[in-house]
Amino acid sequence: MTHRQQPIGTGFTAASTVDDVLAGIDLTGKNIIVTGGHSGLGLVTTRALTAAGASVTVGSRDTERAAAAVAGIERVEVSRLDLMDPASIDAFVARYLESGRPLHILINNAGYPAPAEIVRDARGYEAQLATNHLGHFQLTLGLHPALQAADGARVVTTTSGAQRMSDILWDDPNFTGGGYHPGLAYAQSKTANVLFTVELDRRWADEGIRAFAAHPGVIATTSFNSAVGVAAQRAQGLIDEAGEPIIDPEHGKKNEAQGAATIVFGATSPLLAGRGGLYLNNSDVSQLDDDQPAPTAEEVTADVVSHSVDPKSAERLWHLTEQLLKEGSAK
Repeated sequence: MTHRQQPIGTGFTAASTVDDVLAGIDLTGKNIIVTGGHSGLGLVTTRALTAAGASVTVGSRDTERAAAAVAGIERVEVSRLDLMDPASIDAFVARYLESGRPLHILINNAGYPAPAEIVRDARGYEAQLATNHLGHFQLTLGLHPALQAADGARVVTTTSGAQRMSDILWDDPNFTGGGYHPGLAYAQSKTANVLFTVELDRRWADEGIRAFAAHPGVIATTSFNSAVGVAAQRAQGLIDEAGEPIIDPEHGKKNEAQGAATIVFGATSPLLAGRGGLYLNNSDVSQLDDDQPAPTAEEVTADVVSHSVDPKSAERLWHLTEQLLKEGSAK
């Protein structure tokens, strides 16, 4: 299988921050949507993009909480969006399209923290797959007209190095037959993010819409990592004995400004012009590495693996997603 996963020598490093990757970039007049743009990496991303001149729409299930979080940030509006509710997604899309604004950048960032016991949406779909992949798929396709109107747009989906740990569970992606494990469900959803990126770029690149999947690194303060508990965080090398986050970007452990850098890099960097369908890491294109060992408490592996960028799997997932959305709408 041929692939395009080769670092391009951006000059950035694992320690680079959002300010580093945005230096000299003017986003005045650009319209951006950031799902979950009111907390964690999303909030850092929102602040950085607006500081560079962009207007940002934050999609959030809890609009009051989101509005409080972004209060005082210029050129930010909040719009209700529940990625597990197809009707909420359609309503969000309709509001945006009715505004008549082109959409220059869509950042699919929101995620569902891995629950210890399986959670399902109203359609019976596993919550992480439903939120992290199915909801963002529906959202992106709905916003296609606004992305087209931008005359050059990008779609960035936040993924994870966990994509290394599982391919799509093709026979039972929603764990209807049992065997649920929160980490496995998370890994599947993150692989889906990358495969979606590959196929989206193949389908829309000729329209000037390019897609990237961004791995931010491991950030101890995110809801996903905080949810595992203090003991597990210590065992994973994410916090020290005093409970403080361990920041070691060269080994994959970053603060939020460093983690959001790769997301913002994918969304804005001119170094990616003419490229797309790529998994990004450390504000560069990731190498393909199927031999990298599993993550340890000292080293968090994060390069992309073959099953996450396989074009045949990407097309297969696209069709499976369309099928799941169609079946879900009939329930």
